[in-house]
Amino acid sequence: MRTVTRHQIQTVVNGEPTSVEVEPNDVLLDVLRTALGVKSPKIGCERGDCGSCTVLLDGRTVRSCLVLAVEADAHEITTVEGIEHDGLTAVQEMLIEQSSFQCGFCAPGIVLAAAELIELVPRPTADEVREAIAGNLCRCTGYESIVDAVLAATGSGTSATSRGASS
Repeated sequence: MRTVTRHQIQTVVNGEPTSVEVEPNDVLLDVLRTALGVKSPKIGCERGDCGSCTVLLDGRTVRSCLVLAVEADAHEITTVEGIEHDGLTAVQEMLIEQSSFQCGFCAPGIVLAAAELIELVPRPTADEVREAIAGNLCRCTGYESIVDAVLAATGSGTSATSRGASS
């Protein structure tokens, strides 16, 4: 009988140094939700297709269902809770103001995708926003209200839909 060697990993989760023991095949999503109690990354497809489990790993979006927890050792992980320093971000406020979500299941992944985009491109175009959130599936919206909210939050203007043109 083969024994599984557990690994102690050191990481920073939402600004807090964290140490947790993991098995070699534990995925980051499960460790965040179960061992660390961080619930914003959602369990969706578990294949990296839906974006529900999106987190920032050293500032870049990753699907936490596809990342082994041991790969996060010595790295910084940010979930939607970690980007809210003094309340909601401008993007979150605009998403709420514009009623961009119905059920909200996809919201954490979309918010993190938008945060990464804005870090790279402070005043993105509508096409850049669409590309940034493309890996996040939402069954409730047509995405335009999400795009409009990100554009409004960054002062980048409005999408074609909000100007009255068809998309």
